[in-house]
Amino acid sequence: MRIPLELPPGLLGDDTSQAGAGHWADGSNVRFRLGLPQVIGGWERLIDGALTGVCRTVFPWKDNGALLNIAFGTNQKLQLWKGDELFDITPFGPVAVLGGDPLTTASGSGVVTVAHIGHGLTTGQEVKLSGAETFNGLEAANLNGVREITVVDPNTYTFVAGAADTASASGAGGGAAIRVVRQSELPVGPEHGTSSIGFGTGAYGGGPYGTTEATAEYYPRTWSFDAWGQHLIANPRGGGLYEWRNDPASRALAIANAPPQVTYALVAPMNGGYMLFALGCNEEASGTFNPMCIRHSSIRNNTEWSTAASGSTSREYVLTGGGRIVAGRMIGPYMLVWTDKDLFLGSYVGSLAQPWRFDRIGRNCGLIGPNAAVVVGQTAFWISPDRQFYSYSIGGAATPVGCPIRTEFADNLAASQGDKIVASSNAEFSEVRFDYPDGRDGFENSRYVALALGGEDAGAWHKGVMARTAFVDAGPSLYPLGVDPDGAVFHHERGHTADGQAFPWFIETADSLLDPESTFLVRELWPDFKDQIGPVSVSLTARFTPQGNAQTATAPPMAPGETKADFLASGRLFRVRIAGESAPTRCRIGKPMFDVVPAGRR
Repeated sequence: MRIPLELPPGLLGDDTSQAGAGHWADGSNVRFRLGLPQVIGGWERLIDGALTGVCRTVFPWKDNGALLNIAFGTNQKLQLWKGDELFDITPFGPVAVLGGDPLTTASGSGVVTVAHIGHGLTTGQEVKLSGAETFNGLEAANLNGVREITVVDPNTYTFVAGAADTASASGAGGGAAIRVVRQSELPVGPEHGTSSIGFGTGAYGGGPYGTTEATAEYYPRTWSFDAWGQHLIANPRGGGLYEWRNDPASRALAIANAPPQVTYALVAPMNGGYMLFALGCNEEASGTFNPMCIRHSSIRNNTEWSTAASGSTSREYVLTGGGRIVAGRMIGPYMLVWTDKDLFLGSYVGSLAQPWRFDRIGRNCGLIGPNAAVVVGQTAFWISPDRQFYSYSIGGAATPVGCPIRTEFADNLAASQGDKIVASSNAEFSEVRFDYPDGRDGFENSRYVALALGGEDAGAWHKGVMARTAFVDAGPSLYPLGVDPDGAVFHHERGHTADGQAFPWFIETADSLLDPESTFLVRELWPDFKDQIGPVSVSLTARFTPQGNAQTATAPPMAPGETKADFLASGRLFRVRIAGESAPTRCRIGKPMFDVVPAGRR
């Protein structure tokens, strides 16, 4: 008799082989499309060279001239691809806000002493001061600007006021809004998470989540990007807010008056303009970093952050419930804000006193890392710190998403590296994807799991072995973009090779029991492959009992167009594996037919 291989879409890998009978159980780089498995598309290099550092965030957008820009945030640099060239636009920094009246002068001298706790600077470096007020006869214009410093001690340095200006009196002054930006590139950030417990990193009380004197950082450097019109907003996690204004010859610049420590930056489009949000930032009045504080700029003015300024629409909110903000996403006209514990929904209410309100809409469903959430249409998908998959749609509730291959992901997620997880969408195939660091491979992102969202494939999961530290869907780029740990940037779903090289794929069934009272001999396969490119191998593993010894028979690799494959395998339970690895490689698997004959009872 001839038996077709006819299985529903999706991998079912968390159960025993017999519990998963009648399903696909394992695979790599094979998705489900219209109910059938097919090999994923290939990838081709976008940039000849490599990025500097490990990229965690990639952001494409188009400027007013319809030219594609792509920003890459690594642990070392902020880089930009434009017009087939790669530019270094790494900002100067970090940004520091000094205490009240931090400047001191001596009468008749142009030397100004600066109180800057834990400045970390060296003699001869330059800093840019802003916000200093005229005092002791020294003009503000001669205090502010770029100044070369001489270090006195770890908390103090001096500079000479501009234009040979001298003080008419001794004493402290300068005001309470002086900002200092070091005039050298941001220091290199951590490549890996360094926390020793849990799957997330970065606890409140250490590094940027604690006092400015803390030096340890417990999470890998990630970036948040957004578009302010045609300009780029960039925020290295725990650092300041920067804006790049579409000049490849210029670096991104610190945004004046913005909070100096920000967990995540987000732009909210408004009628007639934008508001820039700082999620998890310094409170306005005290300047103290509050991991649950949200501030936004005035509409259409990302340098206006004072709530007391005349006509200002900037405001401040503090979320309840404890913990820390991890990230945010726009979902239609609303804003989702995740803490490490809960989910909040931001709604624009238009009140002058409180333009936005934030309501907690989910408990114990927080976000594991800043890049681990993606919005598709009106639905968000993310991973929580307990390694559970969630979704939320406007008007609904945060809901766990069943994943029949979750055990492998949860058991092997590299400890303390959860902040590296990257969620992305693939509109062409209506799916969401989560790239993650698998401890079996090391500390870097090396594998992915993906969920089909629409049609007869809805709810079907697949997975793969592929090292991508950053990933983003197509639009405005023509293809999805992925970056590997070595800084190579690729267009995905393009071609059928791994940038000209072979890539492996396979899909495998669970054990199928044809008849518990009889044994069978399988001796032939009629393939049913569409769009095959490159050889395809089929293996058959047979057992007489569920945990008995296995015998595997593999047919010779089949070239496109071959009508049958011969092999002999006998048993009660059979497992089929279909695989390929060539350059190029492609295959859509229909309903292969197996020739099976009874072999008696035993």
